Amino acid sequence: MRVEALFREMEQLGIRFYTGVPDSQLKAFCDTLMNRYGVGERHVIAANEGAAAGLAAGHYLATGTPAAVYMQNSGIGNAVNPICSLLNDKVYAVPALFIIGWRGEPGVHDEPQHIFQGEITLELLDCLNVRYFVIEKETSEEDLKAYFSEIRREFSLGRQCALVVKKGGLSTDVKMEYKNDAVMSREEIVHLIVDNTKEDDIFVSTTGKLSRELFEAREARGQGHSKDFLTVGSMGHASMIAMGIAREKKDRRVFCLDGDGAVIMHMGSLAVAGTDGLGNFVHLLVDNGAHETVGGLPTVGNKLDYPLLAKACGYENIFTAKDKEELLSALHKLDGIEGSAFIIVKANIGARAELGRPTTTPSENKEAFMEFLK
Repeated sequence: MRVEALFREMEQLGIRFYTGVPDSQLKAFCDTLMNRYGVGERHVIAANEGAAAGLAAGHYLATGTPAAVYMQNSGIGNAVNPICSLLNDKVYAVPALFIIGWRGEPGVHDEPQHIFQGEITLELLDCLNVRYFVIEKETSEEDLKAYFSEIRREFSLGRQCALVVKKGGLSTDVKMEYKNDAVMSREEIVHLIVDNTKEDDIFVSTTGKLSRELFEAREARGQGHSKDFLTVGSMGHASMIAMGIAREKKDRRVFCLDGDGAVIMHMGSLAVAGTDGLGNFVHLLVDNGAHETVGGLPTVGNKLDYPLLAKACGYENIFTAKDKEELLSALHKLDGIEGSAFIIVKANIGARAELGRPTTTPSENKEAFMEFLK
């Protein structure tokens, strides 16, 4: 179905404000949204899906008009609390339209982290009392008009609805290009880290292409993958996984390879990790100012003072790097410091078209990693 038809129906419903977290399955929607409104008065890319629901509630309270909240189905978990205790018609009765990319749809091949979430997506929306309508390639504009007639009725009762978008469900001719002026690629950064750390160092990498690039870097060197915990799901939680390991393995360095979108999603974790006094914890942020893995839409990363933020959160040694020499300098200085470290590395946007995915299962990764930790 053409995404332009969806925008027409939303506008006729009175929706003038959009917020959410990008999803690759919603690329047609997200690119059209950026092409129309950019980021500003009509559109805010939120830190996480729960925050987007809160922002939608604030918009409704101020204007009396509903907002659209977009997300991958994995983000429903972040939004459960505000859906239940803020938006629900038994509480403040705030109407909102959720536009949800359906990853892990039963019968459609997808990555392991999406399988269970895909299986329970519709059931979860039922549990949350959110009425849903499925958008697929065959959905017609007449179907869409009928859906929005029902959505209008639900909104009049202070309820929320969802459009659950199957793979290929939305299409557009709009093509957006996202880029910055950083000199290093994320993959180059990963290779430099792998080549300039110790044999017994432990790695936890964030969800998305960074973990895929770390996997391929190990493959290229024939090193195996036991040193790395690849956080293929649970966006924003890699630092807490790494912190949990660092607390128990104080005689070994633990590197958290993180992304700016992930850090911003659960920024409170910086304060918890930074103030824990872990001298073996190295938090390395690869910052390209974008949700690059799911399409390239911007984060607010380029507007943040990460060194000041890290210092305020208790990290004891803070380094920044814009090129290869500065990154190598920061990695080499780690040997002579005491206390936790935070390294901010600027990266450009983009990845190799042929970038692969891990060929080991999450279970195999876990077992090999736990053996390495012993």
